Amino acid sequence: MNLERLKKKLGLHAFFSLPRFQKRIISVCSDLVGLSVSFWAAYALRLDQPTWFPDESQAVTALASFVVTILVFIKLGLYRAVIRYLGDKALLTIVYGIVISSLAVILFGYLFQAFVPRSVPIIYGVLAFLFVGGSRLSIRMLVRRPLKLLKEPVAIVGVGDTGLQLASALEQGGHFNPVVFVSLEKRHHRSLINGLPVIAIDNVEQQLASYKVQRVLLALDPDPTIDRKSLLAKLETVTVPVQTVPSVSEVIAGQAKISEIRDLEIEDLLGRDPVAPDSDLIAKSLQGKQVLVTGAGGSIGSELCRQVIRHRPKTLILLDHSEFALYAIDQELQAIIQNNFLDVEVHALLGSVTDRQRCQTVFKSYQVHTVYHAAAYKHVPLVEHNCVEGVRNNVFGTYFMAEAAIQAGVERFVLVSTDKAVRPTNVMGASKRVAELVLQGLAERDHDTVFSMVRFGNVLGSSGSVVPLFRRQIREGGPVTVTHPDVIRYFMTISEASQLVLQAGNMGQGGEVFVLDMGEPVNIASLARKMIHLMGLQEKSAQHPEGDVEVRYTGLRPGEKLYEELLIGDNPIGTTHPRIMMARERSLHWQGVEKLIEELEAACRAQDIPQLLRVLQNAPTDFIQRQPEPGLALQ
Repeated sequence: MNLERLKKKLGLHAFFSLPRFQKRIISVCSDLVGLSVSFWAAYALRLDQPTWFPDESQAVTALASFVVTILVFIKLGLYRAVIRYLGDKALLTIVYGIVISSLAVILFGYLFQAFVPRSVPIIYGVLAFLFVGGSRLSIRMLVRRPLKLLKEPVAIVGVGDTGLQLASALEQGGHFNPVVFVSLEKRHHRSLINGLPVIAIDNVEQQLASYKVQRVLLALDPDPTIDRKSLLAKLETVTVPVQTVPSVSEVIAGQAKISEIRDLEIEDLLGRDPVAPDSDLIAKSLQGKQVLVTGAGGSIGSELCRQVIRHRPKTLILLDHSEFALYAIDQELQAIIQNNFLDVEVHALLGSVTDRQRCQTVFKSYQVHTVYHAAAYKHVPLVEHNCVEGVRNNVFGTYFMAEAAIQAGVERFVLVSTDKAVRPTNVMGASKRVAELVLQGLAERDHDTVFSMVRFGNVLGSSGSVVPLFRRQIREGGPVTVTHPDVIRYFMTISEASQLVLQAGNMGQGGEVFVLDMGEPVNIASLARKMIHLMGLQEKSAQHPEGDVEVRYTGLRPGEKLYEELLIGDNPIGTTHPRIMMARERSLHWQGVEKLIEELEAACRAQDIPQLLRVLQNAPTDFIQRQPEPGLALQ
């Protein structure tokens, strides 16, 4: 049944169809009736005379008081308020108007010499508030009731500020109807909050079924004591989708609305606290400086730009070879500057890091202090089938940018690296390890520019992440494709990765490789199953052939390995940050780096892929190219 048919069934269609002016006239007439009844009832109750009728002076007093009351209501904007969205402010307006109306009864009673017992204005005020306010609340209930019948019943996990704001926003909206709160604290259980019952997280599946909940929304306040991993494990048992809402910081910053429902942030499954950066250290190195970000349109590069610009650099230079990606991040940054009143210049430059002359021109045009080099080809299968271009972009792009930075007197140069550079089994990882060797050699040769490298694992939500791929496959009905049942990966959020780059880049003294303590690795097959369950579906398998989505194993791709590592060697060195470590690395003297670059350049120029692979394997990268395994059957 649609909304219009429901309104007709309830007899409300004619009222809703009236012009706004006519609705206001009806409201005024309704208020006059309510005030008249209240005036008569006040005298009747006070005098204990059900048949009481006003004399002439009392009638004039009442009429004058009613006129003043209506004028006050008009002045306060009561008749401009949309009853459907009547809130606290409108009720306060009614209170103010009724107080003035009661005082008017006293004043006009005195002026017209009317008999007004002292308790009559008080009784009149109470009754008038009940009539005027009650009529509006009743109409609001009649208006909202049909909407609630059409909205999807949802449960809200969290009874803090975020949960209450979400409940209020959803009640005003037209899609979801909050019917119950789920609390993690025992003191809230079996209570009512905002008119909604509160249930415990234990046995949540059975309790939600009794409320006919069709969706669960996470609305948790920022609280380090909440075990999100354990919470989501309990919510996996429910047979409805589990989704989330923006954080309070996003709402305050104007980046999102509290009512924007999103698919669950899978980073909650990481099972560890986010990395907390040293904001003072980062701000000291960025504020008022000229900062260059290469690959600025990519997932990591764009987040770096968002993080950097909030530390108020003098100038932020964006370099990317993709016109669309560069345009998108430039427009977003301009909006951030405008909304936050930042005095930052942003220059969007098209160009490739493999163009040596373009690199030099960029540094000559701007007095760059700090470079964050995020430009890279990072998709393992694509680079595996395009080895020459992968090496040109990842190795020579880094080399050209670093040499141009040295010539321009840049203070710091930070390379965004990858865990796939550790004992690589693919060309992408090997090329990134060679890029690290290049910077280590330059750090030994040149002591004016500080070179640092930062490694991290897979980034959730990036263009190469499995999370958006799994989400799309689940929405399409499957199958969800996993390369191997035992494949594991380290994960972190884009924001964490960017903060690590900023933090570690400012800790470097020259040639260090920084890595993040990323906690326990995640089994990809288990991650796929969690996503299926948290989206309200069941896995289809031999044991459950009636399930919704199948998990299918396809075999490891060329250059892919089961287990990834973040460190080379043992005994990593601690740093001043408890979650950031420094790897003990083998490196080459600059003469060895020069020879390696010459050999790679010759192989790329000749398009000799076998020779290119031999050079990568002979370099101190521990590169062992693995052969792809045949696909695995569905298990």
